[in-house]
Amino acid sequence: MLDHLIRGATVVDGTGGPSYRADVGIREGRIAVVAEPGTVSEEAATSEDATGLVLAPGFVDPHTHYDAQLFWDPYATPSMNHGVTTVAGGNCGFTLAPLHPDRPEDADYTRRMMARVEGMALKALEEGVDWTWSSFREYLDALEGRIAVNAGFMVGHCALRRHVMGADAVGGQPTRAQMDAMLALFHDAMDAGAWGLSTTQSSTHADGDGQPVASRHALPEELLALSRAVGEHEGTQIEAIVAGCLDQFSDEEIDLFVDMTAAAGRPLNWNVLTIDAAVPERVPRQLIPSERARRAGGRIVALTMPILTPMNMSLGTFCALNLIPGWGDVLALPVPERIERLRDPDVRAEMLRRADSKEAGVFRRLADFGRYVIGDTYSTANEGLSGRVVRDIAAERGQDPFHCLVEICAADELRTVLWPMPTDNDPDSWALRQRTWEHEDVMLGGSDAGAHLDRMCGAPYTTRFLGDCLRGRKLLPLERAVQMLTDDPARLFGLRERGRVEEGYHADLVLFDPERIDAGPATLVHDLPGDSPRLDSRALGIVSVRVNGVETLRDDKVTGAVPGTVLRSGRDTRTVSTV
Repeated sequence: MLDHLIRGATVVDGTGGPSYRADVGIREGRIAVVAEPGTVSEEAATSEDATGLVLAPGFVDPHTHYDAQLFWDPYATPSMNHGVTTVAGGNCGFTLAPLHPDRPEDADYTRRMMARVEGMALKALEEGVDWTWSSFREYLDALEGRIAVNAGFMVGHCALRRHVMGADAVGGQPTRAQMDAMLALFHDAMDAGAWGLSTTQSSTHADGDGQPVASRHALPEELLALSRAVGEHEGTQIEAIVAGCLDQFSDEEIDLFVDMTAAAGRPLNWNVLTIDAAVPERVPRQLIPSERARRAGGRIVALTMPILTPMNMSLGTFCALNLIPGWGDVLALPVPERIERLRDPDVRAEMLRRADSKEAGVFRRLADFGRYVIGDTYSTANEGLSGRVVRDIAAERGQDPFHCLVEICAADELRTVLWPMPTDNDPDSWALRQRTWEHEDVMLGGSDAGAHLDRMCGAPYTTRFLGDCLRGRKLLPLERAVQMLTDDPARLFGLRERGRVEEGYHADLVLFDPERIDAGPATLVHDLPGDSPRLDSRALGIVSVRVNGVETLRDDKVTGAVPGTVLRSGRDTRTVSTV
C-alpha cells in the first residue's frame, strides 16, 4: 500500500525536461510510482487532488548558516516555508564543532564570533543551544532525529584551528605536530559524515574581539594540506571565501582557489557573485578561476542570487556599513562620541571619499545615501519620516543626503533603520544575470539563511524567483528555474537520489500554486530565544512540503513532524568528478 498519493499534479521533475501531468505515489519515504493520471491501481492510506498545482522536487539551498538555529527551530524557518527541503550548513569557515572538551571558554568564544561575523543573536546562541558536544560526530548526532529538513555540514576551518591551537589560532601558525593534529581532527569529522572543508580568508570576517578570524591567518600550505585531506573521503567538497568574492579576485586569490580544488580533486564553491551591468568587467574576472580550474583538473562554482535581497542598515549596530574601508573605527565608538564624529563635516567628507573609492569594492553601492529609505524611527523629531527617501528629505532641509541621514539617525540615538534602494535593478543588469545563470560554473544560491537575522532575509529566494519566472520578468521557463533550485545543487553536492521527481528517489517534494507562488515582504519578528529579533517572510502559494515522504508544511503552517535526515558524506553523498 502507498502511504500517500498525489493525483493529477503538473510534475516539473527537476531535470529541465517538459512538465507533464501525473499521479505520484509515496511509500516508506521514497517516490514509489510516477504514472499517468488515473492509472495507479495500488491503494493509498491518504491521497489528495493536485489538479492545477505544480509538484516539484524539494528545493536545495547550497549556502546556509542553520548550524545553531536548527536546535531551537527544527523547521529551518523561513526556508522550509519557501519549499526548501535540504540545506547545506557549516559555510564560510564557521561551525559550532569541534569544541575542545578541556576548554569550556571555547564555546563562549565561538558564540561571540558567530554573533559578530554571522549576525546571530548572542542571547539566542546562549539560550537556544545546549553546547554539550565536543567532536564533530557528537554535533551531528545531537541534530539527528530532531530536524524537519535534510541538512549537511562542512567543517569550519576556524573551529579546527581553535581546537588544536587554542588562542594562538588567531595570529599564530601551527607547528608540525599541530598541523598533524588538525588533519587528524579533520579526518575524524569527515569519517563522521562532514561534507568537507569550509574556510575564509575574507577581510570582512572578524571575531567577537574584533580580530581577524582564525582561518584568515592560515598560509597557503595549510589550506592545501586540508584540501588534500578532503580528497581522501568520499562525497566531499570545499567551500571557500576570500576578499575578492565581494568584488573582483586578485591573481593570488585565483591561484589559491585553483590550487585548492586541484589538490582535493573535489568541487569548490564560493559566494557570492554580484552581477551589475554598471561593472561589466566583474563577471568575466570572477569566472577566470572556473576556467583555470577545469584545465587543472578541478572545478570552481560561483553562487549567485536570482533576486535582489534587501538588507537593512543602521549607524547604531554592526552592519555592512562597518565594512566600508575607514568606517569601522568611527562606527565602533560609543554612541555619543560616534554621533559627535558623524556630525563633523570633515569626518563625513573623508568617510564619503573612502566609501566611493576603488578600495571599497562592492560596498561602493552603499555610498549613494540619497537612495536610502527611512525604516523604523524612534523619536518625535522623526515622526512621519518612515518610508520616505533621504534624497527628498535632504532637499527639503537644504542638506546633502549623508548629512541629512546622520541628523535623522542622531535624533534616534542611531537606532534608525535604513533601507538602501538597490542600484542594480535595471534591465541591463537583469539581462546580464540571465546570461550568467546559464554558465556551467554558476549556480543559484547564497541565501545565508540562518545568519544576519535582523539585517536580511535571503531564504525566500526560491519562491520569489519562481514567481518572477512565472509572472514577472519571465527570464527563464519554469522547468529550467526548478532545475536550478533542485537538481543542479543536488548534483554539485553529489546527493544520492535527491533533487528529482523520479521513482526510487527520496520523496522530498514541494506542491505549489503557479498562479500565486511568491514571497511576502520581510517583516521584523521577535521569536528567537531571548526574544531576539529576526526578519521573516511569508511564503505565498506553497500548498505542501514533504521531506522523506512526510508532510512538514501545509499552507504555510508547520505540521510538527521532524522527518529530516542529517546527510553524511559517503553514505548520503557520492564523489563528484571534477574531470
